[in-house]
Amino acid sequence: MATCPKCLGALTEHHKCPSRLLRRLTEAVSTVGVGSVVGAMFCFAIEEQPAGALVIAAAALGAVLAVAVRQAISSGRVS
Repeated sequence: MATCPKCLGALTEHHKCPSRLLRRLTEAVSTVGVGSVVGAMFCFAIEEQPAGALVIAAAALGAVLAVAVRQAISSGRVS
């Protein structure tokens, strides 16, 4: 079986080299950031003046959910 000269992986029919470190880091940080903002906005949509701890908890939950959805979507790709 042939080997990819870039990543040294097996060259199959659907071979795709893994992403670079900077691209993976950028995607992860943007996913967490967007999830945090959406979580905080959702908290403000429900409560007019939420406590600071509630906003932080909602932002953390939004970030975790965004990462989970991203992983679920990306695992369906053929690599």
